[in-house]
Amino acid sequence: MAEEQASSGRGGPTADRPDVPEGYGVPKSDEGMLPWSWARERLQEAKLYWVGTTRPDGRPHASPIWGAWVDDAFWFEGSPETRWGKNLAANPAIVVHIERGEDVVIVEGVAEDVTGPDETLAARLVEAFAAKYDYRLDPTGWTEGGLHTVRPTVVMGWGTFPTTATRWRFGEG
Repeated sequence: MAEEQASSGRGGPTADRPDVPEGYGVPKSDEGMLPWSWARERLQEAKLYWVGTTRPDGRPHASPIWGAWVDDAFWFEGSPETRWGKNLAANPAIVVHIERGEDVVIVEGVAEDVTGPDETLAARLVEAFAAKYDYRLDPTGWTEGGLHTVRPTVVMGWGTFPTTATRWRFGEG
């Protein structure tokens, strides 16, 4: 697993078990934990992501969205006038979940507006979207905003719950 921890440009995530009540049956040992590559692969391959945000009055909001997993971060675009855009303006905390049946990957982090990404990153994002969707991003509009990223603090995932339940922590997550 040490090899997996060196995979992120920020020093890589550290893996452990998620905190769940005793009765859920999550093992105490590392045996059966998933490598970070398992979660990364599913995040890269996902076609649809669900984002969860919080409305200014505290009520939750969930929305399906297109996105791309590039450089161990989730990237998406959209108007600040969407419900999730207004929510993020008031509170940038976000959760991102892939839509993949029994394979569960949940990303917790903070959404950031990105204006004017460098040309190399912009090209990689355009290609990542084009590979998944019949849609080509136009990065010229990103000088004014509309591009967002989520760098994870915590990611949780499992393929067979509870035996493979794994939590990856990034930085202070």
